[in-house]
Order: sequence, then C-alpha cells, then structure tokens
Amino acid sequence: MIPTKIAGVCSSVWQMVKAHWVTALVLTIVIIGGLWWYAAAHQKQSYQLVTVTTGPIVQTVSLTGNTEPAQSVSLGFRVSGTIAHVYHGLGDAVVAGETVAVLDTAGLRAALQQAEAAYASAIASRSSTSLSEAEIDARNTYVSAYTTLDIALHSNADLFFGNPTAYGPELLINAPTYNFGEFSRERRKLTLEMDAYHQEMASASTVNPLMLLDKSGTLAQDVSVFLNKLAVAAQMQNSDATSAQLAGLATARSSVDTLLAKISAARDAYRSSSVGATSLADASVQQAAAGVAVAEANLQGTSIVAPISGVINQQDAKVGQLATAATPLVSIISNTGFEVDAGASETDIGMLSIGDSATLTLDAFPNEVFHGKVFYIAPAETNTQGVVSYLVKISLDTTDPRIKSGLTANLEVETDHKDAVLILPQYAIVQEDAGTFVEKLVNGVASTSPVILGIQDQKGNVEILSGVVAGEHVINIGLRKQ
Repeated sequence: MIPTKIAGVCSSVWQMVKAHWVTALVLTIVIIGGLWWYAAAHQKQSYQLVTVTTGPIVQTVSLTGNTEPAQSVSLGFRVSGTIAHVYHGLGDAVVAGETVAVLDTAGLRAALQQAEAAYASAIASRSSTSLSEAEIDARNTYVSAYTTLDIALHSNADLFFGNPTAYGPELLINAPTYNFGEFSRERRKLTLEMDAYHQEMASASTVNPLMLLDKSGTLAQDVSVFLNKLAVAAQMQNSDATSAQLAGLATARSSVDTLLAKISAARDAYRSSSVGATSLADASVQQAAAGVAVAEANLQGTSIVAPISGVINQQDAKVGQLATAATPLVSIISNTGFEVDAGASETDIGMLSIGDSATLTLDAFPNEVFHGKVFYIAPAETNTQGVVSYLVKISLDTTDPRIKSGLTANLEVETDHKDAVLILPQYAIVQEDAGTFVEKLVNGVASTSPVILGIQDQKGNVEILSGVVAGEHVINIGLRKQ
C-alpha cells in the first residue's frame, strides 16, 4: 500500500516539473524571438556605394568576319576558240596588262579582212551612184523654166510695152494709180534677171539640183508678181487695154503658175529620192563599218589579259583546249592588300558608319593587333535561315604578306569616343518601364533619382548625361545589403 502511494506522489511531482519546464521553454523561445525581431527592426541598412567618375569612354561594336583580297577577278575569253598559248600558271604573279593566255586567231583575222573589204566596197558603191530620174527631172525643169518665162515676158507681157525709155520699155496702157515709170523699171529689172539666169545655165551641170530649182523658183515668183500687178492695172477702168493684150496676159500668168507648181514638185521629188538614195548608201556603209567593228572586237577577245596585279589562284586554261566564250578559266587575286567582310546584327548596324576605325586580331596571329577602317556598309540585309545581318567591309591598313584570304578576324569597331564625361558602371543603374534611375542615400535612406544615359563601352561603363554630378555617390544596386 505504501509503495503505491509513494509512486503516486512521485508521478504528481514529475507532472508538475514537466509542466514548468515546458512553460519555461516556451517563454525562452518567445523572449529570444522578440529580441531578434526588435534587433532586426532597428538594425541600420548598409550599402556599397559607387562614385560618379569623369573620364573618356569609347563605344565599340564587336564583329567577326573573314579576310578577303581587296580585288579579285574571274576571267575568260570573249569568243570561242582553240587555246594556242598559256603564258602563266597557277600561283604565278602577274602585273596589270600582262597576257595570260591567247586563242588561235587565224580564222578571226580572215574574218576581219573580209569585213574590211566589204566596207571598202560599200564606200566605193556610194561614191559611184548614178544620177536618179528625180535629179534629171530637176535639171530639165531648171532649163525649161527659162523658156517658159521668156515666152511669158516677150511674147505676152510685152504686148503692154512699146518703145524703150530712160526707165525701160514704155507702158502702153493707162495706169494712173501707179508711180510714173514703175512698170517700166520692173520690166527692165526682169530682163536683167533673165539675162543672168541664161548665163548661169552654162555651168548648171556642176550645181546642186536643189540650188538650181531655188533659182528657177525665185525668178518665176518675181515674174508672177509682176504679171499679177500688170493684170490689176489692165483691168482698171479707162486702162484702154485691148482684148489681145488681156488674152496674152492671161496665158502668161497661167504658164508661170504651172511652172511654179512644176518647180515645187521637182524639188520635192528630188529631196525624197536623194534622201532615200543617200540613206540606202549610208546604211550600207554603216552596216559594213559595223561588220569591221565586230571582227576587230572578236579579235581582241582572243586574249585573257590581267586587269589587276596579283597572283593567279585559278588556272584552267590548257593549250589545245576548246574554250567557250564567257566561261571563267582564270582567277586573279590582288596583292595590294586585304579587307575583312563581317556581318553586323540589326541592333549594331545603326551604330556603324563609313570611316569608323577598327582594331582586329586574326586567329592565325592571336598575339598581334591589326588596324583598319570601315569603307562599306551594305544598304540591304542578308537573310540566313531567318537571321538578318548586314555586310560590313573593313580595309586593313597593313599589306602584311603573311595575311591570306579566308582568315578568321575578330574586330572591335569604334563607333563613338567622348572625353571628360560622367561615368557609372552599368550595375549601378536601374532600367525599368517607368524610366532609368540610380539610387542615392538621402539622410541614410535610399532614394531613386532619374538619369539620362549616353554611350556605353564594352567594359560595362555608361555615360551619364544628366542626373548626377562628378564625385557623387550612388548605391551599387547589385551588391545592396539589407
């Protein structure tokens, strides 16, 4: 009985101790947690700061490309034929203007001689062209014009004139509205013109037919004007013109009008036939001349001549081989320098400009630095499996003979350079949709401040255009501690 009571007492004591121990443990945890929370809530934040510096900054674009010869040409014969001689082989150095290979020219020289003979024949044929019917008619019209005009004046118009006076033949009708002696002077003038015309007829065979017809037309027009004027005077009241005079005058006017029409027709016919004959003869000469030019060009096309100085890096021409026109047989690369062809992405192409300086290394010479300049930027893109790039060409400043075509080049193209600007590292800048900021400590509290950025270099430095001053400290966002 006693042991049972003792066991009960011990159990009660243990329960009391256990309850107090749990309570003490809970209180300890609560106290420690409260102390930790208080310390954390009142602990000061610490930051790593970055200083705004002043100095130079260089913006560059990284490109990768390959070396290419500054000039390269593929050459062939301009005409087909059998290769007669090959003067230079693969790897040979040539200078501009030097002949590399030639075709057999016997057949083409014969063709040139034939073309030259055809040209000479065309020239001779044009020179010996006989008189055309139109030219004969023009000369006959010139001769017959004198007879027609002489009859119109002497046999018809002179019915109105009598004895000669100081002014010329006397007018036999009344013409009070005209000046005294006016018709006499005009009739005398026509006589002088007719005499001069008759004298010139002796040498008419050497004169151009159009010039002869012009003379006939001028004289016939003068006679026509005179006859028309005389007809007006004769038809006036109280002119006392007889019916015989009027009939003769009408006949004269009609014959002169017919002559003027005949002269005009002869002139038009001669011009048409002359132009046609001349055009045909000239066309034959021109065709023959073109044949000579073609034959000469074919003969010149029998040689492959180096247009640049360099080295032959392809030579497929063999003596005795039948070469086809315009088929490339020889390739020459220049020995005057190399360039680098590189591709720039869409994001980089806007920063590149003609004349930008570049430094580059070649995988073949990794410990050496070469220099050059951008001299070409493609205006259109190159699309390779959906990736867009733009061809950029950089000329090398060196003519190092070790450089070969196809070497891999790694370039840094300087697109902008500024001195004495405000600079911060990229990791000290926050870029969000709301804008671009830095964080500054104001009374121990971080505060955002907007900034405007300029160019950036490959080292992660950024130009600050506004928002900070030199020597000012901003928070290093990447290493900020809570």
